[in-house]
Amino acid sequence: MPYSEVEKFANAILNAKRSAKTCDICFNISTQSPCEICESTNRNRSVICVVAETKDLIAIEKTNEYRGLYHVLQGLISPMDGIGAEDIRIKELLTRLTNDEVQEVILALSPSVEGEATSLYLTKLIKPFGIKISRIAFGLPVGADLEYADEITLARAIEGRREL
Repeated sequence: MPYSEVEKFANAILNAKRSAKTCDICFNISTQSPCEICESTNRNRSVICVVAETKDLIAIEKTNEYRGLYHVLQGLISPMDGIGAEDIRIKELLTRLTNDEVQEVILALSPSVEGEATSLYLTKLIKPFGIKISRIAFGLPVGADLEYADEITLARAIEGRREL
């Protein structure tokens, strides 16, 4: 790359870093706080989708299927890495649930050991609020062959089946 192009690229990264903020409500990365999603009047305020990172929020938004709010934990519980519940944004999520408007929390966390531990922990904390707790389905990606899927993925696909 010519030096001028490298310089433009470096300046673009620096500008992005300078303008990036964390939303005070959902902890999404945005150029403003509250972020565009939290500020929107077109979103369903009765549902909060809990994700581990902003990249997960972006992946869900790309589907154009979900119209509720989000809460970004900024990590998952991982005792092996020294990350406990107090190190991620769980307290802030619980504060948001004191609002009578919230009727459902969707846990959209990975099916990893850390994701499972965080989901279990959150479920125990949220149940006393009397709020519906759901979890995204896990299973086979479109176009996958059954013979190549591992047992856990197949088990999740069977668990998450739905009537046609």
